[in-house]
Amino acid sequence: MKFEPKWLQYYQAVQGRPPRTTLVKALDYCAQDVQPLRRFAVDLGCGDGRDTVELLRQGWRVLAIEGEPEAIARLRRRPDIDRTYLETRVQRFEDLTLPPDVSLLNASFCLPFCPPDYFPDLWEDIVAALAPGGRFCGQLFGDQDSWSVYTDMNHHSREQVEQLLSPFVLEVFEEENHPGKTALGEDKHWHIFNIVARKR
Repeated sequence: MKFEPKWLQYYQAVQGRPPRTTLVKALDYCAQDVQPLRRFAVDLGCGDGRDTVELLRQGWRVLAIEGEPEAIARLRRRPDIDRTYLETRVQRFEDLTLPPDVSLLNASFCLPFCPPDYFPDLWEDIVAALAPGGRFCGQLFGDQDSWSVYTDMNHHSREQVEQLLSPFVLEVFEEENHPGKTALGEDKHWHIFNIVARKR
């Protein structure tokens, strides 16, 4: 069974929402670094830019990457961004190339949508792209999530997630496992790992 996304409806449903908590926490940690890295972030699966906007507001240079052209179009039309330090790219996970020496890689609720066959290479690329001391923030979906029935999405056990995060020092690692609703109001059981992690 394959997931059938309704991205246009999703972008409309989440329009105007604040940045994700994992990004806000990661930015707080970055601000406390004694020897801060340059402010260069990749916002992977940026959607219409709810996190990109906050990164730009805090003075980061941002490469925003999204597989859906409509999302990038919406991001570039936003009235609340300064595009001086913004670069955008339409690129799917299967074709992804990441720049080196990234200080912060934000992946809010996007990585589960990478086809499972491509996920190991994607994760390897994310770890390699981050500079030493750089941070990853975002979510992975657990194996008890109700969307785990979809064969074109990837889900992980807690042990698998901990193994993926072995190159990192964990700053936030929160597991959610509860019934709820999607942004479109559909019933769903959520099993999520919320992550902020600093590369060793």
